[in-house]
Amino acid sequence: MQELDPQQQAARTWFESLRTSICAEFEAIEAEAGSNATFDYLAWDRTDPSGEPGGGGVRGVMKGKVFEKVGVNVSTVGGSFEGEFAKTIHGAAEDPGFFATGISLVAHMANPHVPAVHMNTRFLVTTKRWFGGGADLNPPIPVADDTAEFHAVLQAACDAHDPAHYPRFKQWADDYFYIPHRKVHRGVGGIFYDHLEGDWDANFAFTQDVGRAFLDAFPRIVRRRMDQQFTEDDTAQQLEWRGRYAEFNLIYDRGTLFGLKTGGNVDAILMSLPPMATWG
Repeated sequence: MQELDPQQQAARTWFESLRTSICAEFEAIEAEAGSNATFDYLAWDRTDPSGEPGGGGVRGVMKGKVFEKVGVNVSTVGGSFEGEFAKTIHGAAEDPGFFATGISLVAHMANPHVPAVHMNTRFLVTTKRWFGGGADLNPPIPVADDTAEFHAVLQAACDAHDPAHYPRFKQWADDYFYIPHRKVHRGVGGIFYDHLEGDWDANFAFTQDVGRAFLDAFPRIVRRRMDQQFTEDDTAQQLEWRGRYAEFNLIYDRGTLFGLKTGGNVDAILMSLPPMATWG
C-alpha cells in the first residue's frame, strides 16, 4: 500500500484515537458493574489481489458482564477493487484503485433493556474522496426516552454543521436499516450518510463530531439500563431481535459486503453478529 497523504493519515489517526476512547469508556462501564473484562486486540494484515501488501487493521473484542459481546475495529486498507465490484463503488468504475480507513463498532448487551448499537465512520479515496458512516440504536425493548436522547444528541451534532443534515441523514438511516423480507426496521434508527465530499475539512470535522456524539450518548443509556431487572420473556424478545440483526448484516449490509469483497479479516467483519440469537 502506498504511503498515506496528509488527509489519509489524519483520518486514520482520528479513527484510531476514537477507538481508544470508546474502548476505555466501555471498560470503565464493566468495572462499574464489578467486572474485570477488557478488550482483546488482534492485528491483521491484508494482501491485495495484486499480491502487494494491502494494509490491515486491529480487531478489538470484549465479552463482559454488561457487554455480552462488543467489537470495536479499526482498519486502513488500499489497493485495487476486483472485477465488477469496482463498478458498485463511488468513483471506482473507471479506476479500481482505492484507499479506505475507518472504525466499525457493534455492541450486543447482556441485559435486554440495554439497546444494542452500531456505529461506523469511514474515509474512502477512489477517483473521489468522501466520508460516510453513522450510528443507529437497536433495542430489543424500545424505551422512548432512550430513543429520544440518542436522536437528540445526533441531531445536535448534525445541526452544528448543517441544519439539513439531520432530517436527511435520519431518513437515510430509516431507509437503509430496513429488512424488506420482514417488513420491519432493524431498530429505532439514528443517522446514516455516505459520499460526503467537497469541503474535506468540514466533512472531516462533521465525521469527528458523529463519533463524539456516539461516545456522549450511548454510555449514558447503558449506565441507565444495565442494572434493570428482566424476565425470561425479555430475553426471548432480545434473542429474536438479534436474529433480525443478523439477517440484515448478512443479507443487506454494504459494509459487510465491502469487507468481504476487499479481502478483509473475516472474523473482524463478522464480529457484528450476535453471540446468541433465535429464529422461529
